[in-house]
Amino acid sequence: MRMNRIFLLLMLAFAAVAAHAQRVFSVVTCPAEDASVAMNVSWATDADAPQSHVIFTESTDKLWRNARRATDVDMHLCTTFDSLWSKTALNEDVYERWRFNKCGTTLKKLKPDTEYMYRVVAGDQRTPIYRFRTAGAKCWSACVISDFHHYPPVPSRLRSAMTMIDTICRKDASLDWVLHLGDVIAWGGSYSFWKSMYDEPIFRKYMWAGVNGNHDNMSRKYAKCTNDFFRNANHYPRNGYAGEEGVCYYFRYGDALFVMLNSESMRTDEGLAAAQDWFCQVMRKQRKKARYVIVCEHYQWFFGNDGKTSQYARWGKLFDEFGVDLALAGNNHIYVRSGALYDGKLAADEKGTVCVQTPSSDNDRGQAAREWTLNRDIIKKIWTEGVNTMGAIHLNATPKALTLTLYDRHGTAIDHLQVPSKKR
Repeated sequence: MRMNRIFLLLMLAFAAVAAHAQRVFSVVTCPAEDASVAMNVSWATDADAPQSHVIFTESTDKLWRNARRATDVDMHLCTTFDSLWSKTALNEDVYERWRFNKCGTTLKKLKPDTEYMYRVVAGDQRTPIYRFRTAGAKCWSACVISDFHHYPPVPSRLRSAMTMIDTICRKDASLDWVLHLGDVIAWGGSYSFWKSMYDEPIFRKYMWAGVNGNHDNMSRKYAKCTNDFFRNANHYPRNGYAGEEGVCYYFRYGDALFVMLNSESMRTDEGLAAAQDWFCQVMRKQRKKARYVIVCEHYQWFFGNDGKTSQYARWGKLFDEFGVDLALAGNNHIYVRSGALYDGKLAADEKGTVCVQTPSSDNDRGQAAREWTLNRDIIKKIWTEGVNTMGAIHLNATPKALTLTLYDRHGTAIDHLQVPSKKR
């Protein structure tokens, strides 16, 4: 009897320690507006956790002797994910009750082209070490991935996506960061899905930037649809337009300007007009500062099923006007790559926008292409493995060109293209 009591007390003590150890969670590195000299950090803490902050230093400072403390924390009690139906990893229905402190901060006065490490601190608790590299190098690289629909009852989806990122990392050991094009979560309203995704070791190594996908924007059975899910799962720059702060945003990574759009806010003519007005404002202020302009949204530019035009019809003229170099998207689960387009046709003299959309990467929800009948003159490549598709793109940037290579699950190069710099 005494042994049972001791065992019970030990188990309770272990549970208390484990719960305490999870008081800081969902840590992810996000870009600041200028990723050469600043970086955002996003995390969450239990609602009753002590005040938290970030300590950071250069990775060469192994004893943390020159560590600085970022105490200017944007924190609020988040109830966005509270009281929504979801699923456990055992496929059991669960009514999730999430009330936590959503936190974010900007690490400032960083050195360009430098690796940093940081920890989030709450009371006597410290997270493991997270790392990132600031922009600033003449050459840099990223993994581009999307549509892995993390769903704990089917853990192979997340494993497949992480495997694809590892495949890109093996091709490029000096990879700088990861860009996702949406639908990383099956139900964005299920905070447990975000939390378990951010537990993956890969998030400790790289800056992540991304766009809001339709799955990221919804809860189970569409009981609630809002961009607040995406906003409160990350800490992106708040330089978007009204209602889209932290969802639509722009940032500079070295000499590339990334403009991130929210497809869900453009379902109506009014929503599209608001997005395009903001885009034009950003271009007028930022375009001349950038060698490359890369526009990202979730919905596809062309349908990979048969080549039919999709979002390119809405954005092509503005891409022409402002000299957009590369347009990236996902959603259709089929890889599509156009030639350089201007006025809806193949461009001459190296002007024009190359449109690329990623395949799915979860080995579970891909699509088969039908007969390719449309836009055969401007689309250069369509690729899919059907339902069981796994693919990701390696993006390499130099002052001369952006180079993109699509790899499959085996690390085999499927497609390769260059987008020359328009600046000489």
